[in-house]
Amino acid sequence: MPPETITIATDPDWLTMFTWVWLALALPIAICLCFINAPYGRHNQGTWGPLISARSGWLLMESPAVIVPASAFVWVRGWESPVMLLFFLIWQTHYVHRAWIYPFRLAKTSSPMPMLLMLMGLVFNLINGSLQGAWLFIHPTIDSSAWLGNWRFITGLMVFGIGLVINMDSCNRLLRLRRENPGKYSIPHGGMFRWVSCPNYLGEIVEWIGWALLTWSPAGLAFAAWTMANLVPRARAHHRWYRGQFPDYPAKRKALIPGLF
Repeated sequence: MPPETITIATDPDWLTMFTWVWLALALPIAICLCFINAPYGRHNQGTWGPLISARSGWLLMESPAVIVPASAFVWVRGWESPVMLLFFLIWQTHYVHRAWIYPFRLAKTSSPMPMLLMLMGLVFNLINGSLQGAWLFIHPTIDSSAWLGNWRFITGLMVFGIGLVINMDSCNRLLRLRRENPGKYSIPHGGMFRWVSCPNYLGEIVEWIGWALLTWSPAGLAFAAWTMANLVPRARAHHRWYRGQFPDYPAKRKALIPGLF
C-alpha cells in the first residue's frame, strides 16, 4: 500500500510531550514493583489501609477506561469514521468485560482490595483512557480508512485477538477454580497454565502489544509499556508464591513466557 494513502494527522506538542513522559514513567514503576508486590489478593498483608470489596474495587477503578474513551468517541462523532469505529469497538471489547462483566463473576469469597490500590488504579485508568481517547479520536494519528488494509493494522489485530483469547480462557479457568474451591487457593491447570503460572497476564500483554501495533499511536505504545511494567513483576511474584505454597507445583512451569521466564 502506498504510504501517501494513509493520512497522519498533526498532534499538539503538549500531548506528545505528556505521552512520552508518561511512557518514561513505566520504567521506574517496573523497578519498584520488582521489590514491592502489589497487594492484590494473596499478596495483601493488611498494611495498605482500609479495604473495599473486590467487586466494588474493580468496578470503580476500571470504569474510566470504558467511559473516558467512549466520551471522546461520541464527542467527535467517531462512528462516521470506519477507522475510529473499529478502534473503539476493539478497545471496548476488552474493557466492557473487564469493568462491567468480570467484577460480577468474582466469587463472593474473593479477597477485598486496599482502597489505596483501587484509587491508584482509578488514576491510571483516567490517564490512560484520556490518552487513548485523545490520540485515537480527538487528535488522531490515523484517520484514513486505507489504514485498515495496512499490514500493521492486520497483524496487530491478529495479535490482539490471540492475546484476548489467552486472557479470557485463563481468567475463566481461574474463576472456575475459585468456585470449585471457595475460600482457598489451588493450582490452576489446563490451557496455557500447562506452561506458565500467569497466562492471564501473558494474554493481556500480548493484547496491548497488538493494540500498539494496530493503532500505531504513542498512546498504544505507552499502554503496552505500562502493561509490561505492571504485569511482568506481578507474574514473577505469583510464580514464587505458587512454588512456595505448593510442594507439588509443576517444576517445568515458568512465570510468564513458556520455556523462558
